[in-house]
Amino acid sequence: MNALSHPHYGQTHEVTNQAPPLADYNALTTDPALIAALEREGAGWHLEALSRDGLALTQPGVLALAELANRHTPELNTHSPRGERIDAIEFHPAWHTLVSLLRREGLHSLPFEAPRPGAMAARCAGYFLHGQLESGSLCPLTMTFASIPVLQNEPVLYAALREPLLSREHDARDIPLGAGKRSMLIGMGMTEKQGGSDVRSNQTRAHATGTPGRSGEYQLIGHKWFFSAPQCDAHLVLARAGEGEALSCFYVPRFSPDGSKNAVQVQRLKDKLGNRSNASSEVEFLDAYGVMIGEEGRGVPTIIEMANYTRLDCVIGSASLMRAAIVQAIHHARHRSVFGAKLVEQPLMRNVLADLALESEAATVLFMRLAGAFERSATADGAPEERAWRRIVTPAAKFWVCKRALEFTGEAMEVWGGNGYVETGPMARFYREAPVNSIWEGSGNVMCLDVLRAFERESDAAHALLASWEPVARERPVLARALSELAGALRAEPATRAASARRIAQQLVLTAQAVLLAQHGGAEVADAFIETRLGDARGEAGRVYGTLPARFDHAGLIERAFGG
Repeated sequence: MNALSHPHYGQTHEVTNQAPPLADYNALTTDPALIAALEREGAGWHLEALSRDGLALTQPGVLALAELANRHTPELNTHSPRGERIDAIEFHPAWHTLVSLLRREGLHSLPFEAPRPGAMAARCAGYFLHGQLESGSLCPLTMTFASIPVLQNEPVLYAALREPLLSREHDARDIPLGAGKRSMLIGMGMTEKQGGSDVRSNQTRAHATGTPGRSGEYQLIGHKWFFSAPQCDAHLVLARAGEGEALSCFYVPRFSPDGSKNAVQVQRLKDKLGNRSNASSEVEFLDAYGVMIGEEGRGVPTIIEMANYTRLDCVIGSASLMRAAIVQAIHHARHRSVFGAKLVEQPLMRNVLADLALESEAATVLFMRLAGAFERSATADGAPEERAWRRIVTPAAKFWVCKRALEFTGEAMEVWGGNGYVETGPMARFYREAPVNSIWEGSGNVMCLDVLRAFERESDAAHALLASWEPVARERPVLARALSELAGALRAEPATRAASARRIAQQLVLTAQAVLLAQHGGAEVADAFIETRLGDARGEAGRVYGTLPARFDHAGLIERAFGG
C-alpha cells in the first residue's frame, strides 16, 4: 500500500478538547444576582419580557450579528455621485438589526414612555443583557435615552419629537423627520480639540438669528473633536452665546427646518481601538442651525443632566462586559481538559473563576441599586440617601467598575488561552471594548474629583448615605473599619483629599458593594468579597485575580455565577 492510498492520508488529527460555542442559554435565568436585584427594585413585573429577551439574545444567528457589525465597520460617504455634501454613514445590516433589537425592548425610553415603579431597573437590566451581546450599538441608544429628561424641560420641542423619540421601531432612513421618518436617535457633542473633559474651554460659538435666549434659533460655527454617532437625527451640543459668551446648550438637528441637510460637516470617522461597530467622528459647524435649550449660559448644568444618565450606562456597559466574559470563561473551563482533569476542576483555575465571579456579582448589585436610586431620587419626596447614591456613588462607580473591567476581561481572555487572543471568538472583542467606558463621559480623574465635589455640595445626602450603611457595618467589624476609614479620608484637608481622590472613590465603591452583598448576596459571597477587598486578605490577594484564600467555597461561587 502506498502513502496515497492509506485511509488516513491527509488527516493529521481529530478535533477534540475544544469547547463548543456558548449559545442557546437564557442570559437572565442563569444570572441569580440580576433576578434578585430586579425583585428588590420593584421590577418583577418585567421578568417575563426579560427572560424572553435573555433567551433570544443567545441564539446563534443573533450572536453572529455582533461579529459582523464589528468586522464590517461604518464607512463615511461625504458626497453624493453628483457632488452634493451628504455626510452619509453606511453601516452593515447587522448594525441596524442590533439597534432594532435594542429599540424593540424600549431600552431607549422605557421609564419615560410608561412610568411605573421599577421601570428604571427594568430598563437597566435589559441594557445589561444586550451589553453582553454587543457594545457599540449601545452608544446611540444611551444618548437618546439620556436626552429625554433634558428635552422634556422644553415642552414645545418635546411635543414635536415625542412620538419618533419614544418609538420602538428603528427607522434607518437618512431623511428629515418632517418627511415621514418614524423614529429618531439623538447624540451628544461636547468635546473639542483643545479641551477634552474641560468643556469650559470650548470655542464653538452660536449667533442668534432672531429672538435670543431659550427656544431661540441660532447659527453655530465651530468644531467638535468627538461627535458620537454622527448619523443621529439630532445632537445636543455646547456652544458660546450671548454677550458674555457663556456656554449654552443647543439642539442641532441633522436636517434644517426647510428639509436641507444642516451645515454639520463630518470631517472623518475615528479609527478606534474598540467600539468599532459604532461611528464616532470629527465635525465642523458652518453656520449650522440650532435651537437653544435650557437657559442661556446654563449649558453645562443642562447637559450634565444628560451625562449623569450616560455615566450610569457606562457602569452597566462595563458590568455587562464582565458578565459576558465570566460566563464565557466558566463555559470554556467546563469543557476544556488539561493535565488529566477539566479546567474547572483544577484548584487554581477554580480560584481565578471564583474571584472573577465575586467581582461580577458586586458590579451587578451596584448598578441595579443605582438604577433604583435614579428612579426614587427623581420624586419630590426622594430621600437624601437616594440622592447620594445617584449623585455621589454613580461617578465613583463609573471610575471603579469601568477600571476593573480592563483587568477582568484580560484575565477572562487568559482562561481561554490562545483561543481567547484571536478574533474568531468574542474574548478579544470584549478586551478591546473594555477601556472605552473609563474614557468616555469623563475619565477616571474627572470622576473622582466629581465624587469629592458631590460630597461637599450634597453634605446632607452624604451623611444620610454613610449613616444608612452603619447598621450593616456594625455586624461586620471589617466593614465597620472600612466605613470609618472612608469617613476619616473625607475629613482630611482639601489638598490631601484631592491627591487621594482615587483612593477615596475606590473605598467608597468597595464599601457600597460590600454593604449590598452583606444585605443581599448570601454569607459566602459577602464574606469572600469583604475579606478580600476590605479585610486582612486584601494584602494577601493584591491586585491579581485568583488569590482568594482557600477557605472559601470556590466551586460554589462559580456555580452561583453560572450554573452548569
